[in-house]
Amino acid sequence: MDYYKKVITNYTGFSGRARRKEYWMFTLVNALIGLALGIIEGIINMKDVLSGLYSLAVLIPSLAVSFRRLHDTGRSAWWLLLVLVPIIGWIALLVFLVQDSQPGTNVYGPNPKEGMPTPPAPPMIPAAPIEPIDPAQTM
Repeated sequence: MDYYKKVITNYTGFSGRARRKEYWMFTLVNALIGLALGIIEGIINMKDVLSGLYSLAVLIPSLAVSFRRLHDTGRSAWWLLLVLVPIIGWIALLVFLVQDSQPGTNVYGPNPKEGMPTPPAPPMIPAAPIEPIDPAQTM
């Protein structure tokens, strides 16, 4: 839910980079909210009013996070226009959005992954010393 809030609060941020996790978590929460609104609309017999208003409300944040996600892969946001090409364009855009971040700093800014601290390694538990078994004593 933090990724969803981050995208909504940064709705005017069309520059910079967005990690894969940020983009896909926003997309997942968006889909779940859309599904819930669709169910509510079906129950109260209100066709596409709530989901239409919600889609309109998240249009700009969705575009912004898509721009930043493409920037993270080293591509211009103009690649988002592939959505206008049926099937092949959708598949190509999906491949671009699924790809890992371009390592290091690119023309759109520093890699958001590299600024994250690495988690500490778990503490090592020393193993007990193994004593050799004398075969003569086991019989």
